[in-house]
Amino acid sequence: MTVLVNTSDVPAKERTELWRAAASEAYVPLEMSLDDADAFRGRILGQVFGELRIGEVTADAHQAHRPGRLAGRDDLLPHYKLSMPVRGYVLVQQDGREASLTPGDLAIYDTSRPYTVVFEETCQMLTLMFPRRNLHLPAERLARITASRVSGRHSVGALLSPLLFNLVSRMDEIDAAQSLRLADNVVDLVATVFAGELGEDPAKTPVGHRALILRAKAFIEAHLDDADLTPGTIAAAMHISTGYLHKLFRRENTTVSRWIRERRLEHCRRDLRDPGQSELAVSSVAAHWGFIDAAHFSRLFKAAYGLPPREYRLVSEGGTDLRLSVSDPTS
Repeated sequence: MTVLVNTSDVPAKERTELWRAAASEAYVPLEMSLDDADAFRGRILGQVFGELRIGEVTADAHQAHRPGRLAGRDDLLPHYKLSMPVRGYVLVQQDGREASLTPGDLAIYDTSRPYTVVFEETCQMLTLMFPRRNLHLPAERLARITASRVSGRHSVGALLSPLLFNLVSRMDEIDAAQSLRLADNVVDLVATVFAGELGEDPAKTPVGHRALILRAKAFIEAHLDDADLTPGTIAAAMHISTGYLHKLFRRENTTVSRWIRERRLEHCRRDLRDPGQSELAVSSVAAHWGFIDAAHFSRLFKAAYGLPPREYRLVSEGGTDLRLSVSDPTS
């Protein structure tokens, strides 16, 4: 990974401001409080895989705070940030909660709202940061568990924790094409972990409903490239009524059509970022995933990802070295 800042390289009197400026550029604007500014040592490494920013922070005791006046800036795209200490103990605070993290534990927080991260001693921490929309979980629901400790030793957390550690340690072995797909897979696993944290009590959720919604989503995923995919064809394949299918998705706070559209858009986004498909026309990518009307696809894509598909592809291609720099954290 690229070294974004190392305070050992500057005089003691400059370290506080250097640390604040570098951390703010690598992540989001922050305020800093160092326990011992004269003796403070800190280093940030970083790299970008697609829209996923990966970082490693090693630093002495300090606090990083994102106050409301910074978190409320409208020019910054909302992101989620995931932290996992590798060495030492870290506190993450947001929404009136505080997660005390030991090595391997995980916590997620929303950069669009105030938060605080506390290194109580010299710590090493891994971080992931990505646009909030990429998690595909309702923000209002995830707000219930921000700054909540997720064990890295149990359940799906036990899969994610070592994956992050190995990802950082082997990052230089991963080429650009692999990194794009890997970034999507990592965020998908993060979504799985926190979807599980948000899951309803199995004793209160009908087994039939859980099984049917999973079957429906699996069928949709397998047939996204079918332009004739409709609620009727899905219901027929599952041997249920179309009305009951709609009811299942309403329980998920979505609709069948919206789910299909969002999954197709996500596959288009991945293909547009894939260097191996750079010669394929945007209209061909769209048509492959069921978007026959190119103008309609362009409007939907821009609404979902902020840029028209052609411009999105150009921006992705422009960042093929996938590295962060202190001067431009999104390069």
